Amino acid sequence: MRFQQKLKDLSELVMFQHSIFSMPFIFIAILVATNGWFGWKLLIFGIIASVSARNFAMAFNRYVDRKFDSTNPRTKNRPSVDGRISPKTILLFIFINAIIFIFMGYLINDLCFYLSIPILIILASYSLMKRFTSLAHLVLGLSLGLAPIAGVAAASGEIPLWSIYLCLGVLFWVAGFDLLYALQDIEHDKREGLHSIPSVFGIAKTLWISRSFHLLTLVFWALFIVESERGFWLWVGLTISAIALSFEQYLVSKNFHHIPRAFFTINAYLGIAFLGFCILDLMA
Repeated sequence: MRFQQKLKDLSELVMFQHSIFSMPFIFIAILVATNGWFGWKLLIFGIIASVSARNFAMAFNRYVDRKFDSTNPRTKNRPSVDGRISPKTILLFIFINAIIFIFMGYLINDLCFYLSIPILIILASYSLMKRFTSLAHLVLGLSLGLAPIAGVAAASGEIPLWSIYLCLGVLFWVAGFDLLYALQDIEHDKREGLHSIPSVFGIAKTLWISRSFHLLTLVFWALFIVESERGFWLWVGLTISAIALSFEQYLVSKNFHHIPRAFFTINAYLGIAFLGFCILDLMA
């Protein structure tokens, strides 16, 4: 029972259920690179690599942000703050997931292995960047935007232009919805001296910056479709994405109580839907 509780606490620590955000874009990149089914090896290794990378990033964030999380009413009950998981346990969890991610890169190919440590450094940097710059939202976007880069590197051992466009789309997608999420912490960030676009520019300007980022998302995903020479179904997926992002912006602009719904539900479904339309396009 104690072991099960510890697993539950670790899952809460890294919000395991939200691993779905970046994972679809790994497999979109693999599918496009291989033009179809890519085999069980890449599927299994890709899932393990994605989960271990996110576990590493989230656990590192929770570890270094313990002081700030303890003063924020929204985060003071996290397992890293209330004592359910000790700092030593979090550090061990970070180390284990880093080793798993690097090992997965080694098993896939040389390029993935060489990229594994730089990727981990970028994933960790987000948690520190907000101490120095409001551009931390873009660093978070890049952290998830690396997913399709990792996917295409695993599938083909190279990084084509279309994967860069897909990466940039994910970068601005994530940065855009992170801005909306950060609206909840404006006063806390100001009080603690943390840098965020909402605490610097205010609510109204942040909403417009977020909308601009999501517009850039659609532009870069359109360039991805063109450059990768995909067809009708991915354009349908892009249209659905535009509707979903517009609805997300509408919900948050009307009431900040909608932020959790907009952040978690809509964005999780968006990634899955885009992957689904990619599969349809390859089957057409």
